Amino acid sequence: MNITVIFLLGMIIALVGVIPPGLLNMTAAKISLKEGHVRGIMFSIGVCVIVFLQTYIAAMFARYLTNHPDVVKVLQRVALVIFILITVYYLLIAKATSKTEIDRESKSKHSRFFHGIFLSAINVFPIPYQAYMTITLASFGWLEFNRSMIISYVSGAVCGTFVMLYMYIFFFDKFKNNKMTSQKNMNYIIGSITGIIAIVTLINIIREL
Repeated sequence: MNITVIFLLGMIIALVGVIPPGLLNMTAAKISLKEGHVRGIMFSIGVCVIVFLQTYIAAMFARYLTNHPDVVKVLQRVALVIFILITVYYLLIAKATSKTEIDRESKSKHSRFFHGIFLSAINVFPIPYQAYMTITLASFGWLEFNRSMIISYVSGAVCGTFVMLYMYIFFFDKFKNNKMTSQKNMNYIIGSITGIIAIVTLINIIREL
């Protein structure tokens, strides 16, 4: 497949992964509101540096897994259980809270660029997420694990992450009181996304039986 298409797929997948409010995007929004857009952007650039490394590691891990199909089958079943549990949690268990990450006071004295690097480094979720998505793309024949396609996909993932952080920085103040951005509704959105992933995973498992 054309590397431009792979770039766009990487961008869309990463963008979707950063849509739900979390530590990184909410911190970027908070910094922007309190210290200005420039510092929020510097924080986001720091985040993206680590996202590049994490996505590249995920792609390498995915390449290894494609050469060991037995391991992939086990991980597919583990992933199915995890996604089902996450879906149940967000749709049925998680409760709306009145205090979000945006209200917490940051005590960091370092530059916002290194602050972004640090917070992104401790957020390891992108590695299993991107590994799963790259394996899925490869299973459909859309992604080949050669150098050009991997770099294209990783670059797209970085751009997608930055775009979503940018949107949080510049639009959060306008939409923070909107009903769609309430914690309860975001729980439903996250639960719906993981539910769809769980269904796709289940279909892939059934097809392989």
